[in-house]
Amino acid sequence: MTALAGGTMALSAPGSGQTRRPPNVLLVMSDDQGYGDLSLHGNPHLKTPNLDKLARQGVEFTRFYVSPVCAPTRASLLTGRYNVRCGVYGVTHGRETMHTGETTIAEALRGAGYRTALFGKWHLGEHYPYLPHGQGFDEFVGFRTGHWMNYFDSELERNGKPVQTKGYVTDALTDESIRFLEGNRERRFFLYLAYNAPHSPFQVPVSYFRPFEAARLPGTTAAVYAMVTNLDENIGRLLARLDQFGLSKNTIVIFLTDNGPNGRRFNAGLRGSKGSVYEGGVRAPFFIRWPERLEAGKRVNTIAAHIDVFPTLLDLCGVVQPKGLRIDGCSLRPLLFGERQNWPERMVFTHRESLEDPASMYPGAVRTQRFNLVNGEELYDMIVDPVEQNNIASKHPQKVTELRSAYEAWYREALGERGFHRRPIPAGYAEENPVILPAPQSYFHGALRFHGGVGYAHDWITGWNRLEDSVYWDIDVVRAGQYEVTLSYLCPQGDVGAKIAVSAAGQSLQATITQPTPMTRKPSKCVIPENVYPEMHWARLRLGRFPLKAGRSTLTVKALSKPGAAVMNLKEVSLRWLDE
Repeated sequence: MTALAGGTMALSAPGSGQTRRPPNVLLVMSDDQGYGDLSLHGNPHLKTPNLDKLARQGVEFTRFYVSPVCAPTRASLLTGRYNVRCGVYGVTHGRETMHTGETTIAEALRGAGYRTALFGKWHLGEHYPYLPHGQGFDEFVGFRTGHWMNYFDSELERNGKPVQTKGYVTDALTDESIRFLEGNRERRFFLYLAYNAPHSPFQVPVSYFRPFEAARLPGTTAAVYAMVTNLDENIGRLLARLDQFGLSKNTIVIFLTDNGPNGRRFNAGLRGSKGSVYEGGVRAPFFIRWPERLEAGKRVNTIAAHIDVFPTLLDLCGVVQPKGLRIDGCSLRPLLFGERQNWPERMVFTHRESLEDPASMYPGAVRTQRFNLVNGEELYDMIVDPVEQNNIASKHPQKVTELRSAYEAWYREALGERGFHRRPIPAGYAEENPVILPAPQSYFHGALRFHGGVGYAHDWITGWNRLEDSVYWDIDVVRAGQYEVTLSYLCPQGDVGAKIAVSAAGQSLQATITQPTPMTRKPSKCVIPENVYPEMHWARLRLGRFPLKAGRSTLTVKALSKPGAAVMNLKEVSLRWLDE
């Protein structure tokens, strides 16, 4: 979140001598759609006519790279900087929270007079000021976390307030985008449409699913292809509205995906999938169309990456890059306009969080136009072996040493800017009241665990069988005052009666669980079973209010007594600042 002095450079139409209006920008990204999830890339089961057409109408980058997982790609996409430099190194537990000192595309373009909006998935922080309306977006309709639970009639948020959508979520996000386009026909706009399809849970109208099920494809693959088919239709609907509103000619449209496919399925022969630093985990489709300026049907084989989008858009929009900003990416203008003599030899770096040691230097890879060095040991010639089957490290030891040294130097330098550490959860901002302390951002004492294992978004704490166990959150109270404390829990009839204490900064509240909850799952609309993070019947326990001083402290939840076998399952704690 950076204050910017807006400014644009004069843009001239080639050969006209006339200043032209800066272009609009529509940036579309899908979630967990792999390089092979397009008929354009040879998929034998899936038809994506609208995305194929978009590629033909613009420029396709055939070797475009992103990060192996969601949040790191989104950080690099929006800032032009490697996620390691932004302080984003994971997808949950707060490791996905981007530092507020980062400057996003939205901030840069808004400073130059653009109207900015994000519809869909954010995944760069769950609390203000780490939110879209704290990072340059005038409008936000979507969700904050890495995935959402219900894709039908979803309750999302609009600029921090709940909003009830109708129908299937991909359709609803497209509807919001069309509304935004129609309302901004007379002004410059930047629209970032971040679909959450085909990310799990695998929910899609059955009319899309049945044909792939009938083709006897594996259940997850059938669901993904159904979600992509719907996604392709919505992109076609969106581009048709650009035509209808007379906006197509001077609107830059970009489409890409955030990582490799979320499962083993056709991936154009590439090795690996989501989470992998091999080609199949990080090579993504990338199409850019600008009818007024770019040649249709062009294909660029030069390596490029998510870090290049920020400088490219500022360059094409004639927006001056903020002073003092360290950008890792390069403007793709020379490649787009055939000025290859100005293009440097470069390396593209990839890092993936190690679950065992989040700050570990590896897994990681470094790519040049010819080579890919994986984990400092495996070397592949991407020109003759694009599917990475033949490790040639023993034949090129000097190249291995050169690339390994470059990767490790890059990692140490980039990591030194923000470091890998979890930030405290801010409480007390007027822009977000109450603030929710979610289970995945907690810390444990004792034998507690996450229901889903890793603790991704919407997970909860279970295994609370001992009084000596406790849960705590690192919080930063930005406004002193009275705070009301409520927690969300599950508790069967046999365990009712546990006395719960919540304490922070020397203050403490106590309450007893008196209401049991159903332990059954809510009905699921998944077309294939989804058992990891089911929706449950959560109840709320209000503990009361206590005063909190400004500053950093620890909020702890523990049980003082339990008449049953377990205390409870804990979903979250709510802190509401009371204006008295």
